[in-house]
Amino acid sequence: MEHYELAALTVTEGSSNRPISFARAKLTVVSEYGTRLWYIDVDGISDAALLRRFAETDEIGVNVFATTIGGRQLSGQGYFHPNPAARSAAIRGTGELTGYGS
Repeated sequence: MEHYELAALTVTEGSSNRPISFARAKLTVVSEYGTRLWYIDVDGISDAALLRRFAETDEIGVNVFATTIGGRQLSGQGYFHPNPAARSAAIRGTGELTGYGS
């Protein structure tokens, strides 16, 4: 299991790019039995409308673009799971995380 602190995070849904302002975001990559899973925990999200929008829809698929504190750029597809009351979200990755391991 590897952890990376993120410096920047943008989600894209359809043609809409939404940079996310946050207090802390951490990418976790789990490699187990030849399978690689990833997810991002985001805390202190200031965009209440973004959290509300994902809380009120079944359409939670997003493209994710992230930059680690070390400058590595990563991208992938995932599902945005908001927690408006806590001003946080989890993004569960699906498939490959591009830029990981390069």
